[in-house]
Amino acid sequence: MIKTVKKQGQSEREYIRDLAKAYLEYAASPEMERRRALWSEHNALNFTTPPIYIRAIPFDEFFDPKTLQCTDPALRKLEHEFLLRQYHSTICDDYIEEPYWAVSAVLKTSPYAWGLRVGLGERPAEGGAAAYKPSIVEEEDLEKLWVAPHQVDEEATRERLEPLQELFDGILPVYVDRQGALCRMWTMDISTPLAYLRGLEQLMWDVYDRPEWLHRLLRFMQQKILQNMDETEAAGDFSFLDHQNQAMPYMKGLERPGCGKAKQSMLWGYMAAQEFTSFGPDMFKEFMFDYQKPILERYAVTAYGCCEDLTRKIDILRSLSNLRRIAVSPFADLKKCAEQIGGDYILSWRPSPSAMVARGVDEAYVRQYLRDGIDIMKQNGCKFDITLKDVETVAGDATAIPRWTAIVREEMERAY
Repeated sequence: MIKTVKKQGQSEREYIRDLAKAYLEYAASPEMERRRALWSEHNALNFTTPPIYIRAIPFDEFFDPKTLQCTDPALRKLEHEFLLRQYHSTICDDYIEEPYWAVSAVLKTSPYAWGLRVGLGERPAEGGAAAYKPSIVEEEDLEKLWVAPHQVDEEATRERLEPLQELFDGILPVYVDRQGALCRMWTMDISTPLAYLRGLEQLMWDVYDRPEWLHRLLRFMQQKILQNMDETEAAGDFSFLDHQNQAMPYMKGLERPGCGKAKQSMLWGYMAAQEFTSFGPDMFKEFMFDYQKPILERYAVTAYGCCEDLTRKIDILRSLSNLRRIAVSPFADLKKCAEQIGGDYILSWRPSPSAMVARGVDEAYVRQYLRDGIDIMKQNGCKFDITLKDVETVAGDATAIPRWTAIVREEMERAY
């Protein structure tokens, strides 16, 4: 991707347009088409070589905001985004940039999707972590939950859209993602908002102390999510922007990402249950997966899992009729997961960023780690890709992720 700098005397808008032109050139390049073809075959279970995907980058850890040229807040935000994408282009993974810009519609909802305030409690230390402060404290608080019907605020959406259309006119088309508030990653999985509303520790007590009440809460959440999806589809507000699978959603047989009205049955769906990682398989199934399954099966194909350990839950996931991808996190047993997944699904292999890039790149360690993992994959006939996600730090080293990716590329080429 071409590195673009602001020319002397150039207006901020002209500079952003130049950044957009450089981005479009990269997004429409033969390299992006190669990646689209790779993921299309890979997700269709036609395994050739494992794709590499860098999902999270701590860009602001090594990027100096003082180098930003724009003073207008909106343009400054766009400049930062384009520069992040320019940096990502130096990593040389298999991430796909798209030749369009997407914005989210403004939805007519309450400030909180479930009608109750969600917030954090006190932080023990400045800059430290904090637990969510539960909004559902008493059993009768369940009656306070409500979800607004799906409706797009067209005027507010136009106010968000038109300035971008004018700015990118003749360069990038701008598309609007109109899907409902409960159709998105981390709102439709039930598990995430449940922990926000009830509190993770309290939830662990609820499965023992008030299981019937908890089932009532779960049924309510499931029904509201399904209703929100029905309303979104009836309004024609699903589009091919709405694929979600924590990877690149290209797949032979599916419409590629972009504009155009879609139905859920034409899209990738995705869920996880990180909050249930410490629950045994039976409780996971009873108090979460059985509620997620009817939602997921509305999609064409689905991916499951994020950072949770799914080692003992893969048999349960197999009951999903449209399952295609399973995450194997740093906390899971790679060998046991590979033995269970085999070549039936795509194994999304996720090494620990802490061991890979957080404090430098130990090349010998990384190579041995990869070779051991590749051997496991080959022994079990796995069709896999490798994802580096949730990279919280690289100790300020902007070269760490590109160096790691180069090592991965070399090891994959050696093995395949």
